[in-house]
Amino acid sequence: MHGDARQMLVAGGADVVDAELVDEGVAGAELAVVGRDRHLSPETVAAIAESVAASTRRAYGADRAAFASWCAAEGRTAVPASGETMAEWVRHLTVTPRQRTKAPAGPSTIERAMSAVTSWHEEQGHPKPTMRGARAVLNAYKDRLAEAKAAAAQPKQAAAALPAQIRAMLAGADRTTLSGKRNAALVLVGFATAARVSELVALELDTVVETDHGYDVTVYRKKVRKHTVNAILYGTDPATCPVRALRAYLDALATAGRTEGPLFVRVDRWDRLAPPMTRGGRTVGDPAGRMTAEAAAEVIGRLAVAAGLSGDWSGHSLRRGFATAARAAGHDPLEIARAGGWVDGSRVLARYMDDVDRVKNSPLVGIGL
Repeated sequence: MHGDARQMLVAGGADVVDAELVDEGVAGAELAVVGRDRHLSPETVAAIAESVAASTRRAYGADRAAFASWCAAEGRTAVPASGETMAEWVRHLTVTPRQRTKAPAGPSTIERAMSAVTSWHEEQGHPKPTMRGARAVLNAYKDRLAEAKAAAAQPKQAAAALPAQIRAMLAGADRTTLSGKRNAALVLVGFATAARVSELVALELDTVVETDHGYDVTVYRKKVRKHTVNAILYGTDPATCPVRALRAYLDALATAGRTEGPLFVRVDRWDRLAPPMTRGGRTVGDPAGRMTAEAAAEVIGRLAVAAGLSGDWSGHSLRRGFATAARAAGHDPLEIARAGGWVDGSRVLARYMDDVDRVKNSPLVGIGL
């Protein structure tokens, strides 16, 4: 059987290697080394997966499972995939309605799925598949959507929570209650630090330090793997002053007996610190009562809806609002990026600031029309 090639799948789907079957001797020993060199243990695969945000892992997991299922149905190899397989799969995504929306996936969703599959190859020790054909298919799809004036042609963005919107959101909140104080602090600290909701709920009480200027809040930015120390300053309007809101919330927590642990915690319907959640007699979630990122995002959405604000409100609304408002106030893009933990050259941040710059820096300004 010398000269025949056979594909070997490592148990658990951790890796796929190409191996040549040989008779015996040194060649067999070399084969063992090659196979071992291309192997990733389940623990290492898990460690690689943990390098990305939980929400991204969930999305990538769903994308990879869907790709593997499609490949199985089509008789194609998922990993390593050929450029032809990638092109066919992307075309499939552009024409196949999804169960939830009854329409094909939008370009941004397909971009994410492509990234999920190409990064999957890297995690398994394979080079990325050739994406030239897949990219051409996606570009043609974008053109068709734009020509049809389809809503999917425009990137979906969270509504920006600017100071005026934040005032409206907090105007109807009962800030005499523990939950109301928590929600006000969550919104205003989230805006002042430009934190992702996952970063916001990860804050601990000991990461908040009172200073002469207000507070310093240390945020771990997982996307750039750095801590930023964000200065929380007094606002000109007491109703939207992040320092006053945070102090009121911290005082309420201390009164309730909470002086350590997570900063943003669950509050029950009776306006008390919620006890640990259990399911089947076992504790689920954070035993200290930490809010989840989903719960924090729901707070922002509920406040926006109660204020009668239109648009797509999510946990990212505070982050987008910070970038837009800071740029409108004339702050340097580099300082905005550093304060909010955006990666250098972030296209997302550039898109947020374009809301301001396309008018403020328009070539039409000052040309005498």
